[in-house]
Amino acid sequence: MIRKTIFFAFLIVLGILLFVNPNFKAISAGVAILLFGMIMLEEGFKVFTKGPLQNILKKATNKLYKSITAGAFVTALIQSSSLVSVITISFISAELITLAGGIGLIFGSNIGTTATAWLVAGFGLKIKISALAMPMLVFGIVFSFQKKPALKGIGNVLAGLGFFFLGIHYMKEGFDVFKEYIDLSQFAVSGFLGVFIYTGLGIIITTILQSSSATLALILTALAAGQIEYENALALAIGANVGTTITAVLGSLGSNAAGRRLAGAHLIFNVITGLIAIVFIYPLARLVNNLSEFMQIVNTNYVLKLALFHTIFNVIGVVIMIPFIKKLEHLLLRIVKARPDSDKDVDEPKYLNPAALKFSGTAISTLVKESKYLYKNSIFEIVSHALNIHREDIKSDEKVKEIIKKSDTDFKTDIEDLYYTKVKNIYGEIIRYATTAESDLKLNKKQVKAISDIKIANIKMVEIVKEAKELNKNIAQALTTDNKYMRDEYNNFRKKLTKVLRVIYLFRTEENYKDYELKLKELKKDAKANKRHSNKSIDKLIRKNLITAEMASSLFNDYTNVNDMIKKLIEVAELLYTKHDSLLDNS
Repeated sequence: MIRKTIFFAFLIVLGILLFVNPNFKAISAGVAILLFGMIMLEEGFKVFTKGPLQNILKKATNKLYKSITAGAFVTALIQSSSLVSVITISFISAELITLAGGIGLIFGSNIGTTATAWLVAGFGLKIKISALAMPMLVFGIVFSFQKKPALKGIGNVLAGLGFFFLGIHYMKEGFDVFKEYIDLSQFAVSGFLGVFIYTGLGIIITTILQSSSATLALILTALAAGQIEYENALALAIGANVGTTITAVLGSLGSNAAGRRLAGAHLIFNVITGLIAIVFIYPLARLVNNLSEFMQIVNTNYVLKLALFHTIFNVIGVVIMIPFIKKLEHLLLRIVKARPDSDKDVDEPKYLNPAALKFSGTAISTLVKESKYLYKNSIFEIVSHALNIHREDIKSDEKVKEIIKKSDTDFKTDIEDLYYTKVKNIYGEIIRYATTAESDLKLNKKQVKAISDIKIANIKMVEIVKEAKELNKNIAQALTTDNKYMRDEYNNFRKKLTKVLRVIYLFRTEENYKDYELKLKELKKDAKANKRHSNKSIDKLIRKNLITAEMASSLFNDYTNVNDMIKKLIEVAELLYTKHDSLLDNS
């Protein structure tokens, strides 16, 4: 609602300005072209986020200095802090990186955005930029029509840079014409009153434009044309930094917990940095003068001095906040909670965040995590309770024979109820999420197979639950029957499944998983062989009339059922837990 109100108010003000003063149209057109260029740049670089860029950001978060450096470098390269934020939120949502690592990337991206100021100040305003923009646009459009994604990406990047520089050209031309009619510098306000007024103005402009880089380009071109005073331009730059967090916060309102926490970190960092810059604006301005003299920047070159000021206060902000990152992480984790589920009686997905669907690697990683969670909790619980055996006994070192002997009480487990409360909803969401990933993302063959394997694993889990339901009924009857032979046969079934569940548990939890992987292969091989051949012990019981025809029918059905369950339990474990190459390694 707030965003809509601001947007419509902006449209009305823009319409009035264009009607009252048509000369304003060159500046507004320049801003629009520059923003379009930045959108194209972001779209172009998205093509290259599938491999190297994601891997750089993911692997850079194990050390704080690495995450800050990577955030700064990548943002400076791609000229889009929003794209870095999207990737970071996806990684946090998929639990591929910690919140602290994500905060490091965001802090670094703030330093990276200062590259825009240097690009405009040191290059964009020094030469006839339109001469450079036109060839970029020509080659960019030619490349963007190519079918190959890499060429299309290069085309969008070139066209984006072309529009970016063309936008600066029109903004510069617009301010040059504009000053013939109105001198905006006459509205300059000195002292701290001016600092607060122009900081607020910078916040408003950035909130409207949805880009601190675009605001900085506007400030620099206005400063170059002499339309604003240097002192007020410094305050506008501070406001632009704070304003970009308003955009992030508004954008995160409908996001998941990871997005809201990251937006909170961004807001806290930029507000604190902005307050420090406001309080120490005059000492910082003197520091800029001293550094400019050392760097041989002409004293009257206010454009380059503004770029230097913007870099200094962002770097100072990062240096001040570094010792508090862990405390900031704990604070955000405590304050920003995941939204509560509306229905407490039904288990909800734990990892399937929409944010992770932005990229193939994070989407697949999220699907694997959710499937593993379903398997090790719900499926493990349902099968063990169907056997009337406690999960802790399966996990223990106690002999399987002893566990079966002591577990002679019917748990009276409602398998169907467990399916509807613990499995059905999550299973449906996993399939929906996987289908969305397949349709919305461009996947390579390896990724297509990975998602296919995940879907197969989940389908098999549902089949295991249905088979466990049928087995549970007959086990309950066997535990109370007077027929010793019937009890023994069902105890053998329980023994076989318990052994398999234990080996699977060890396979997914122990370091020497290879040993248990071999055991699982042997158990699966036995289950396949048993399924093809009749059970000799049941045949013997029939011949000796030790069980009725009805009992024999149940035993034969459950004999096949048990072997089928064993095979599927092992296949799901192999699909989910066999160690593969990183799913994010798509380069």
